[in-house]
Amino acid sequence: MSFTVEGRTVLITGAASGMGRLYAERAVQERAAAVVLWDVDAEALHATADLLAGSGPAVHSYVVDLASLSEITTAAAAVRNDVGVPSVLINNAGIVRGKYFWDHDQQADIALVMQINTLALMHLTREFLPDLIASREPARILNVASASGTLSVPRMSVYTASKWAVIGWSDSLRLELRQAGHRQIKVTTLIPSYIRTGMFEGARGPLFTPLMDPADVVDRAWRALLAGRPRLQLPWSVALGSALRGVLPQPLWDVVAGRVFKVYSSMEHFTGRPS
Repeated sequence: MSFTVEGRTVLITGAASGMGRLYAERAVQERAAAVVLWDVDAEALHATADLLAGSGPAVHSYVVDLASLSEITTAAAAVRNDVGVPSVLINNAGIVRGKYFWDHDQQADIALVMQINTLALMHLTREFLPDLIASREPARILNVASASGTLSVPRMSVYTASKWAVIGWSDSLRLELRQAGHRQIKVTTLIPSYIRTGMFEGARGPLFTPLMDPADVVDRAWRALLAGRPRLQLPWSVALGSALRGVLPQPLWDVVAGRVFKVYSSMEHFTGRPS
């Protein structure tokens, strides 16, 4: 029997806007029993919760700073008490800093990016995974990484590092679950290039890699999640770049990535989402 979210609880981080909201809308459309929304932006979060309320599933919103382990554990306890253990975890939240490494502030940039983009995924998953294992019921985990986690990109070295870590952790977790006999829990790693959400405003898509439509990415990621697909790279050129990087000598790859695909200059005009 194929996996569906119907009658299950779905938890989404970064759910107040952008792709997080799209995931939440999809969960509502597919008749989840409850949709749990986490975000640090209280105003936008409540607006999204109000938008989804009355659509069928119970909607629960929690203002959570994912940079804080104590807030994650507190919110997770509240979720257990309010709706139980989610069967679907969508680790979607993320932030970006687009500048040279030496211009990063150690706390506001380096620490914050790693806490939200990497550690929060681990902490949230660790909160609920023992319960999912014990239940022996089918479950799904979607971890949102980035194409920058498969290669090097100037002007976002810390963001790139955070996404390399996500890919390594997420796929290792998938293998650990399988090795330990918990095959009912499937882990999917989403590895997209630039998406038109405003987060990467000003960035230019490399050759063969146009900025992607958020709704299309969410649709494909959702289907991969339900199917338990281990990895989804979007668009096709991301997989091509990974393959070429693996076989070409470094000097030649730098020429291909920098001069042909224009990866190394893709962040030159980055401005990001207005604050």
